[in-house]
Amino acid sequence: QVQLVEIGGGLVQAGESLMLSCTASGRSVRDYGIGWFRQAPGKEREFVAGIGRSGGTIRYTDSVESRFIISGDNAKNLVNLQLNSLRPEDTAVYFCAADASASYHPRRRQNDYDYWGQGTQVTVSS
Repeated sequence: QVQLVEIGGGLVQAGESLMLSCTASGRSVRDYGIGWFRQAPGKEREFVAGIGRSGGTIRYTDSVESRFIISGDNAKNLVNLQLNSLRPEDTAVYFCAADASASYHPRRRQNDYDYWGQGTQVTVSS
């Protein structure tokens, strides 16, 4: 199995950027579809972005399309999520998760993911 750890959260002002990384140990990150989810206070956890197994297809939720960029770094065995043009409504705990299925297309449902990191807080002030 794979162990996931998210790093890179923090406090920024609206319009600024952050880079989150999902580091993997135990297995190659390319063996999994990797999804990024977030959960704001009082809200359900929601899909943000995902990349399919072996660097397959990429998808984003509509609210982050053109602002966030997901990418894999095979040499470092991690998946990055670049957060640009941040807004206060992006404030949440961000989680990465691994989907052990053979899908090359990232899936949106939490239940489709088998392994989760502990999350990292992103706070965007106005």
